[in-house]
Amino acid sequence: MNLLQAIILGIVEGLTEFLPVSSTGHLTIASKIMGLKIDDPSVTAFTAVIQIGAIIAVVIYFWKDLVRLVTAWFKGVFNSAHRDSPDYKFAWIVIFGSVPIGIVGFALRHVIEGPLRSLWVVAIALIVWSFALLFGDAVGRQRRVEEDMTYRDGIVLGLAQCLALIPGVSRSGATISTGLIIGLDRVTATRISFLLGLPALIGAGLFTLPDAIKPGGVGVGPTLVGTVVSFVVAYASIAWLLKFVQSNKFTGFVLYRILLGIVVIILLSTGVLAAT
Repeated sequence: MNLLQAIILGIVEGLTEFLPVSSTGHLTIASKIMGLKIDDPSVTAFTAVIQIGAIIAVVIYFWKDLVRLVTAWFKGVFNSAHRDSPDYKFAWIVIFGSVPIGIVGFALRHVIEGPLRSLWVVAIALIVWSFALLFGDAVGRQRRVEEDMTYRDGIVLGLAQCLALIPGVSRSGATISTGLIIGLDRVTATRISFLLGLPALIGAGLFTLPDAIKPGGVGVGPTLVGTVVSFVVAYASIAWLLKFVQSNKFTGFVLYRILLGIVVIILLSTGVLAAT
């Protein structure tokens, strides 16, 4: 991988990580178009590592919120008088929601890095999960805010996040649509999606870092460049998405996902692109 390819993939990651369009799916498609081996462990690792750039953007953007939650959690853990705090409860919700994808991701890591790295999987997942987004838009009552969330909500959202291990589903799409289905308003569902992504993406990035920078792999230079570019672009996309979801449905994203899925299927069927 050269630096230009790393920059392009960093831009793709930053643009798509928090939008309900699947960053992994887009990275897989972009990598294949640029002639990279999408099932190569080093390339797979690179796409996981550069997500850390997007996560750093979340940490900076939500820094005050994170400090407040972490502080409330530590106070509650060591002093029962602080356990009635809404922030203490919400911190536990994020923790509970982060556990499932860690367990499932580690247990199925060889499947995720192998058989699922197929453009057929990406194309089908892009189309199929579009209907979940539509369903969430249609049935979501949006009556519940952050203070109304329960521990069960955290676990449900965490299980939904596991679906994003399938390239093309979208981590944010899975959690936001599920959040709408269980009655959360759009902003709350989007915010919890950002926060649930912190442990999952940091863990995946650090776990796969050695494969990305090892001799004969992508290398330190492209990995660092891709991560930095991902951070810059992701920071801008977070602010835009939070403003967008306040008054817009996901219809535009759904149409885009379906169209992209159809295009990929056509390219695969005609032999223009190979599945792996």
